[in-house]
Amino acid sequence: MTILRSSTTPISEPDLRLQQTNQLYAYSRLPQWLILGVALLIVPLLWEHTSPTRLLSWVALIGLLAVLRQRLVKRYQNCLPQDRLRARWRFFFHLGNLASGLCLAWVYVGLTPVGDFTLQAPIYSLAGGVALCVGVIYASRFPAFASFIVPAWLPPVAFLLMQQDDFSQSWALMGLILFVCIVLCAVFIHRSVLEALISNLRNEALLTNLGSTQQRSEELNQQLTREINQRRNAEQSLRESHEALEARVQERTAELERATQNLQASEAQLSLAMDASQLGLWDWDLVTDRVFHSQVDTIFGIAQDEGMSMLLDLKPRLHPADAAMVRKTLVRHMKGETEAYRMEYRVRHQNGQWVWVEDAGRVVERDAQGRAIRMIGTRRDITARKYQDEQALLASTVFEATSEGIFILDPEQNVLAVNQAYSVITGRTSADAVGRNILDLSGDEEIRKQFSQLHLLLNNQDRWQGELTARRRSGESFPIWLQLAVVRDQSGQVTHYVGFFADLTTHRQTEEQLQYLTNYDALTQLANRNLFNERLQEATSQARQHEHQVALLHIDLDRFKQINVSLGHAVADSLLQEVAKRLRAAVHPQDLLARLSADEFVLVIEQPENDKALAVAANVVLDAVRQPMQIGGQELVITASIGISLFPATARDSLLMITQAHQAMQHAKQLGGNNAQFFTHELRAYSLDRLQLENQLRKALEDDQLVVYYQPKLHLASDRIRSAEALVRWQHPQRGLVMPGEFISIAEESGLIVRLGDNVLRQACAQASLWYQQGPQAVAVSVNLSVQQLRQQGFAEDVARILRGCKLPARLLELELTESMLLEHSPTVSTNIEALQELGVTLSVDDFGTGYSSLAYLKRFPISTLKIDRAFVAELDEVQSDDAIIRAIIAMAHSLSLNVVAEGVEHESQLEFLKANGCDEVQGYLISRPIPADELTALLASSSDMPNLRKRR
Repeated sequence: MTILRSSTTPISEPDLRLQQTNQLYAYSRLPQWLILGVALLIVPLLWEHTSPTRLLSWVALIGLLAVLRQRLVKRYQNCLPQDRLRARWRFFFHLGNLASGLCLAWVYVGLTPVGDFTLQAPIYSLAGGVALCVGVIYASRFPAFASFIVPAWLPPVAFLLMQQDDFSQSWALMGLILFVCIVLCAVFIHRSVLEALISNLRNEALLTNLGSTQQRSEELNQQLTREINQRRNAEQSLRESHEALEARVQERTAELERATQNLQASEAQLSLAMDASQLGLWDWDLVTDRVFHSQVDTIFGIAQDEGMSMLLDLKPRLHPADAAMVRKTLVRHMKGETEAYRMEYRVRHQNGQWVWVEDAGRVVERDAQGRAIRMIGTRRDITARKYQDEQALLASTVFEATSEGIFILDPEQNVLAVNQAYSVITGRTSADAVGRNILDLSGDEEIRKQFSQLHLLLNNQDRWQGELTARRRSGESFPIWLQLAVVRDQSGQVTHYVGFFADLTTHRQTEEQLQYLTNYDALTQLANRNLFNERLQEATSQARQHEHQVALLHIDLDRFKQINVSLGHAVADSLLQEVAKRLRAAVHPQDLLARLSADEFVLVIEQPENDKALAVAANVVLDAVRQPMQIGGQELVITASIGISLFPATARDSLLMITQAHQAMQHAKQLGGNNAQFFTHELRAYSLDRLQLENQLRKALEDDQLVVYYQPKLHLASDRIRSAEALVRWQHPQRGLVMPGEFISIAEESGLIVRLGDNVLRQACAQASLWYQQGPQAVAVSVNLSVQQLRQQGFAEDVARILRGCKLPARLLELELTESMLLEHSPTVSTNIEALQELGVTLSVDDFGTGYSSLAYLKRFPISTLKIDRAFVAELDEVQSDDAIIRAIIAMAHSLSLNVVAEGVEHESQLEFLKANGCDEVQGYLISRPIPADELTALLASSSDMPNLRKRR
């Protein structure tokens, strides 16, 4: 049935229906995958609110529909066009749309809880959004649109209308309004797409008719062309007959015959001359664009053709980069601005290569208006000459650009040419050197003798190289590395000498600098590790032969790493230079002072008087280092730790001395720094024990040997236990229960503190969750943090994951920080603290009053609790000033709305004092020692009904 008829070609309804069906199947896979994608986004939102089995079954059904739709589209595309109009394809398509719409409706009806607006909003938005997208895609075919949008939209609207809550009624009303809007949009889109399809079909029919008409026109044009050519041929025959008649008349004239003979002879001579010069003669008729060109096979590689066209045959071979220049030159000449022209450009040879040609020509005939109508000229291939010119230019560029000096001599050793580098190195310009004998330029009898010997040597060999001494124009001697080459002609006679030389002055200076850097530190100008090892081995060898002692002092700056990180490398380098200067002034000149690494120095003292003298020398060094110094506009005070080893008293060789001095230095650091320690065998045993303990600690973390004890805190206002501090213990398989004081410092030094802290945090949160969920009562746990944990990227996120995994409210976790952590100006530390606050975890300052007690951090960070250090509480009855300090801390904390916890409470008098002065909580042996979790659980159960915990004791 015809639904549209144009002026020439009808459009049938089957054609339109086929176009619509093809369009639907072309886009039918996208909606199904959109529905599957949205389903995957909805699953995590409903995972905790709906049965996982129902969710997964729903997603699996949608995935199955997507796969079936994929296969249906593939089979549809593989069938013939006439088979695509069968009813079964529309049936399967609409059946799939109906199933997809029902699956999408199931989100509202069977998966999303009714009445939960916070959950309905994102899910309804995702489901409604994909329904709108799919409806728009199917709107071009209204039955396809209806088969999807009705099952996808109306069942949820009916279901929500039947609900009694206001949210569902609102959603249903919104759904009805959107449904009406979607239908109206679909009607509009359907009408627009239908009109577009009809227009496309009409255009295709018009194009077909246009093609037929164009083909007929071309046939008529060809017929007309043949008739014109026949007429031209007839005219050409008539013209040729006329010219032949004129030629016969001219042949009768004797004078013309002689002229013709002379012309032919001249042409022959010209042809021979042009062949010899490889010139191609061309004659261009600008009116007909015909050109005669000799040597065209040589220049262009094409066969000779009397009827060549300049614009069609020769111009397309012109190189694009030269086209503008050629056009400009020809235009200027044709306008009469030049009498003749000569230019060079590139043309493409028949073999595909670009060849250079030289083209010269001029206008020989113009019309009445002065326009050029005929030109003649010559062309020749100059590719070889161009290549030679380029090679010469390249050689000249290399000759002048090389950093080595070059000179060329004739057989009598007179200078023919020099390059720029020769002038730079020797100080002689080209004008000073060219024309003079190389021996005269040497300027020194010894150098002249060297060149004379080389001249004799080169008579027997063609190349020589070696090191010589030359002299600059200023008279300065300098070493050079010279290479001489002999150039001979075909008969073997010397025609030139070519010399290449390089100035070795910089090379020698570099070698000296490298030699210096091999043995000395570039920053401090002290001996480096290499020279130190050599001198120490020499010193121990001499001491072994002459039976005297050698002392090694290992000097390491305290807290240098913090200065380097806080103030930058520039300030740290200036500090090291100042320390090196002070150390040189503090030691004897005969003693070796060296820098081993960043902040490590060593001092070798041969034949020391005794240990007392070494101790005095060490104290002199310590005193020199700790004097205030001005670096980078600020005053710095730094101390050092010194380890001392003796040969042969404690060490048998130099390597053992270095190890012992380093161990003694580490011991000095552990004692607080700013002191010197001699190596003893007990120290070695202590170091080995720490190393063994470190290895065992690594294994303990793997085997879960760490346990957490809890020290309860008494809330003074209610006399009840509301919180407890988590304290780590090590259940060692051989040593038994190890206190943290024995292994925490090892964990800090070895980097294990991060894993250890994470282990304690997880155990404490898990136990607090048990108390929170199973009783006897909820207890907040306090966990000590290391600064290394706060420096970890994402530490707050790890805490959040632990709380979620244990199902513990963030308010029941308190993290204890030291004042030094809060003073560290690190973006990562600040970010972690802010994230912990947003999480709801409370923060407290441990050991308040013993560190850098600046009130600034109390404003910058979200602190909720201050813990008074046990040092103040322990001397409440003895030192009157501690009473005032504690009162001041409590008053200050309360003025800032902070809680106060006192540590180390062991006597009733201390407890009464703290309670009387408003302290919020206390902990200490008076309340309870740190105990395992089960004992604290029992304690909480036994005291939960008692109004006063102290009555139980």
